Amino acid sequence: MRRFATLLLAGTIAVSALATAAYAKNPTVGGAAMYANKNIVENAVNSKDHTTLVAAVKAAGLVETLQGAGPFTVFAPTNKAFAALPAGTVETLLKPGNKDKLTKILTCHVVGAKAMRADVALMAKADGGTHKVKTVGGCELSLKAEGGKVTVTDENGNVAHVTIADVEQSNGVIHVIDKVLLPKM
Repeated sequence: MRRFATLLLAGTIAVSALATAAYAKNPTVGGAAMYANKNIVENAVNSKDHTTLVAAVKAAGLVETLQGAGPFTVFAPTNKAFAALPAGTVETLLKPGNKDKLTKILTCHVVGAKAMRADVALMAKADGGTHKVKTVGGCELSLKAEGGKVTVTDENGNVAHVTIADVEQSNGVIHVIDKVLLPKM
């Protein structure tokens, strides 16, 4: 009877650990909870660190796209990343006459697949340390994963660091980055 009780307790602990892992919470982003059952736009609008990105997505007319089925991997620059661009850049890009250029920049942050940090690490390792990926905007990004950290390099050599990884969405995943990725112009 004691052996049965020990086995039952061990089984309960194992099931409890699995349940906890299966229901692990998403990280908060910009002070807001991110919900895996909501889409990219529904979550992004709640992040105080992504108000510029959300405004840009709206100005580019990409809201409907990023609410679509996906799957998408979005490398989401923070407000600080946009603020680091040359003075006046964001304001200029948000003007209606620059919609095509803004759309190109934003879609260079989106990959048409769901790639978690572990996936990026495996792809980079399989490709000798750097994995090249095409974005939905036609840009080529270089992904690296070393020591649990992921970096994304754009076509101009600008390196963005993933500061918050694996924010699951109903239609993909968001990785928060500290730089705006730019296409070769």
